[in-house]
Amino acid sequence: MAARFVVPVGGDAAEFLHTTLSPNAVPFTPHASDSMDPGVHFARCSSKLRSLRGDSVNLKEELNLLFDQFISENYYQTISPSINFRPEDVCILLRHACALVPQSNEHLVIKFCQLVHHLLNQLKVIVDEPTLHALVSYIVRALSVCSKWTHAEVLLALSTVLYGNGPQCQKHLHGLLGEQGLLLLYSAPSQPDLELRRVALSCMTNICLGIPGQLSVEDKYRNQCYGIFLKALQAPKPHSCDELLYSGALKGLHCCLSGVKWRFGGGEEVGALLATLKRLMFQGTPGLSVEWPSVLYAAPLPQYEGPSTPKPPEPPKEAATPGKASTVRPSLDPPASNDERSSSCSPDTRGKGKKAEVNRGDEGAEEERETMVPLLPKGGGGGGGAAGGGESSTKPPTASLYPAWKRTSSDSEFSDLEGSAQCKLRLYHGRVRQSALHCLLAVVRGVDKRMLYGYWSSFIPDAPMAGPPPLTLLSIVLKDPSPKVRACALQVLSAMLDGSRQFLGVAEDTATPRPSFTPFSLSLAATVRELHRCLTLALLAETSAQTLTQVIKCLAYLVSNAPYQRLRPGLLSPLWRHLRPYVRHRDVNVRVSALTLYGAMVTAQAPLPEVQLLLRQPEGSGGGGSGAGTPQDAALSWRHRDGLSSPSKTPGSHGRSPRLRTPAEQEGAEPGSPWLLELCIQLVTETRDEQSDSEAGGTGAAVASEPSPVRLEALQVRPDKIQMMCITVLLGLTYSENSLVKAAAVRALGVYILFPSLREDVMFVADTANTILMALEDKSPNVRAKAAWSLGNLTDTLIVNIVGTDFQEELSDMLLLKMLQSATRASADKDRVKCNSVRALGNLLHFLRYGQLTRSVFQRPLEEAVRVLVQTVQSEATMKVRWNACYALGNAFRNPALPLDSAPWSSDAFSSLCSVVTSCKNFKVRIKSAAALSVPARRGCYGDVERFIRVWHSLATALENSEETHDFLEYRYCASLRETLLQALMHLLSLSQWEDMPALGAALAGDEGVAIRGHLLRYLRGEGGDRGTAGEGESGTESLSVLQRTEALQQTLAGLRELQVEGEAEGVRRERESGRERVVDYLEDLLKSSAELELALSASAGPSL
Repeated sequence: MAARFVVPVGGDAAEFLHTTLSPNAVPFTPHASDSMDPGVHFARCSSKLRSLRGDSVNLKEELNLLFDQFISENYYQTISPSINFRPEDVCILLRHACALVPQSNEHLVIKFCQLVHHLLNQLKVIVDEPTLHALVSYIVRALSVCSKWTHAEVLLALSTVLYGNGPQCQKHLHGLLGEQGLLLLYSAPSQPDLELRRVALSCMTNICLGIPGQLSVEDKYRNQCYGIFLKALQAPKPHSCDELLYSGALKGLHCCLSGVKWRFGGGEEVGALLATLKRLMFQGTPGLSVEWPSVLYAAPLPQYEGPSTPKPPEPPKEAATPGKASTVRPSLDPPASNDERSSSCSPDTRGKGKKAEVNRGDEGAEEERETMVPLLPKGGGGGGGAAGGGESSTKPPTASLYPAWKRTSSDSEFSDLEGSAQCKLRLYHGRVRQSALHCLLAVVRGVDKRMLYGYWSSFIPDAPMAGPPPLTLLSIVLKDPSPKVRACALQVLSAMLDGSRQFLGVAEDTATPRPSFTPFSLSLAATVRELHRCLTLALLAETSAQTLTQVIKCLAYLVSNAPYQRLRPGLLSPLWRHLRPYVRHRDVNVRVSALTLYGAMVTAQAPLPEVQLLLRQPEGSGGGGSGAGTPQDAALSWRHRDGLSSPSKTPGSHGRSPRLRTPAEQEGAEPGSPWLLELCIQLVTETRDEQSDSEAGGTGAAVASEPSPVRLEALQVRPDKIQMMCITVLLGLTYSENSLVKAAAVRALGVYILFPSLREDVMFVADTANTILMALEDKSPNVRAKAAWSLGNLTDTLIVNIVGTDFQEELSDMLLLKMLQSATRASADKDRVKCNSVRALGNLLHFLRYGQLTRSVFQRPLEEAVRVLVQTVQSEATMKVRWNACYALGNAFRNPALPLDSAPWSSDAFSSLCSVVTSCKNFKVRIKSAAALSVPARRGCYGDVERFIRVWHSLATALENSEETHDFLEYRYCASLRETLLQALMHLLSLSQWEDMPALGAALAGDEGVAIRGHLLRYLRGEGGDRGTAGEGESGTESLSVLQRTEALQQTLAGLRELQVEGEAEGVRRERESGRERVVDYLEDLLKSSAELELALSASAGPSL
């Protein structure tokens, strides 16, 4: 029987309309009493309020009524999407209202503060500067006049007004944050009212909040707020305090750390912050009893030596078949079921807690055996670093980090009220953990990564070891019940791994381990293996699609930075197999991330033999390598290989999703073709209407994961038909409207242009160049960055094609001119584009022939290109950009057709390099500039004597100051810098002519010669010139042996002795002869001293036995 609802009509209680409700009835939506549009309601009430004056009759009653009407209306645009208002109207209204409300009437003051919070919060308005000053002044006066019971509402209004306006309220900051400031008093730990303290922290948070494109608050106030937030987090938690205080302080801390390059003071400031954040990362974790340290200390990385970790005993190997339970558990995974990882139980596991528990342990253990990583007995865990001491749980290792309500499927242990309180507490705890991880992410992004390397052991475990597991980011990834918290932990881990290639490059475990101690390289290798193990477990166990995407992205960062050539093979093969089902996941972001991870594996220090073997394996090989044993396989597959319909279709639907065939089934495919290549080809050629509805954009989103799996080794062995199809598809995708697809396609063309079979094809080079130049003008910065990178690769191939081919004559002059002009324009773009644009300019200036350079149409573009390179070298751009600019100038100097001796721009080019080689703080840029100065092969390229001697003096000065730096880490490049400088000086000596002798002789006979003599002597002896791994490859010049250096100096001496000059005046001739004698005497003395040192060393060594 249908329900009947009586609705009053017309406001008359005596008249009723009887309405029958049915399932098809329109849902009831509450409206304001007058049932008018919120926008109309706001305009009408605002007009009434602005018409009031201070001397109006019944002013208080009118204000009270209007305030109630404003506050009772819901102005959220999600509720009322048609609402239309102007922010200036809201500001005018609030300014007028604050002038009408007397502060002696506390009731109206409270109503007004509620109105301020209500309007600004729901209408998302940031007040203008006049309104800001008026409201802040009114609220500050109210805090000093009104009773204390009103202060919470007043401070809440102040917090709303200050949102995003911190830099604009400079004249109020001293009264709020200065000595005895209001906010300092309310936020002090001695404040008994915790609500006032919490709202005061919120005010400070909104002051520090940074708005993109606007100035930030002054550093002194930001630092003061930072200290208050940190003290609030470090202070003991009051007995009656809930987690909202911690959440507010963490949000404020995040605002302080975000958007600026934070500069920490000395001492233990960083360690204290990290210790606090680590404690809060595990806030509310049940079953955890930990004595948290107040400070984390960085491990001394270069000298890190620790006692060797005993190898855990091997667990008994038991046969495990898919679907059967195993008795071996992952070491970092407590007994937990799949449904414990999600916020709600899935239908197939509800009421089957024990069974789900065993299944999860089985999958983790089975994958462990496949990865060939040593397993542990139950309760084992990953080892912590030296800095993480004292943080292991003191509970038995079998204690789970899951709360009891997640570990049981029995009736609730709480009453309804208690259960509601428990749910609320869990929610607050989850927010605190998430906020702490957000702050840690801001620290990782805002602090120099080299500073944080010493703290890695506090957040990332090394090798598994017996005993209680350490509390690290991976503990959260594997055990936290909230998928949002797990995703945040993965974001932090990804940020730590991003750009860590140099640090992780030290890892090595191929050598035989020493039993006496554990080298740092071996510990770091164990960390990489533990990251692989734990992230693989998370890959298999994760049920949230968003968190799963973060897991795969984190693995991609790991694979991109780990030095697999220095590690024992076997890390990538299991990951390759486990990842395979996820390219067919129903969520498009998971599929994109999976393809990106495959691309990272294929390009990891290519060519890795392990990856080459994996590429050659067919799709069904590897003993279950298809991933059929993964716990989520049935739910993952959006395209079943047996041709079943997509899970997104209803059982009665006749729609069938396309089946991904094996390579042998593909038309035209050869047996043994890489399945990954065939998959990428099929994804980019598949029509849009064949996509599943859940793809959110279809092919475009899948291709957006940079098609890097189609790599050098794979494509070059393909038949011509498949090669042509790949090229045609990519050229077509560069016209896609999706910027992600276009960027990925342009980048793939930049990879293809490096293939030997394609780079010599003039037509393909021309087509690719035109496509890249078009993408270089795209409005998307990402597309332009990829296009610049591809243009750099394309111009690299031009240099390769110079020798032994007619390629230079066959390539169109107009195309080269377009490339030169486009690269010059792109050099004014952002640094991501600029760094590769200047590289392309250097290659183009090297490639151009004499006939092209002398054409009038090339003259102005040539001058503009060189001027751009000179400006970039001298600019304050990033190190990478300036390094590439120095490289580009050196590359241009290699072109013998360039008129370096007569061109007006050549003086600026040499001057910029001379300035950088002596003054740049970054030694890698100095090395590259010194290498560029040593490139010209003829004396005439250096211009007149004045320019030649200026280059000499710059190199000599840079050699004298080669050990002066403010950054200790730059000392790694000292040896490489000295060797490059000395080679450049010897090169100048070998090219010097008769007219250079007076200036050179005076330089060598003076203080400059004395200063560089020791360096030259060590250079000839081969002492202190070992570049090592840090400086290897930076200069671009080969390191000569001792014999080669001595022979080169002897040839220089012989050339100087043979110099002859005719037709010069007697005085000039005598001056030059004197200069030559000084230079020759200096070099002869250098050779003599080197020989004497050799004899002395030989005599001291004694006869050999």
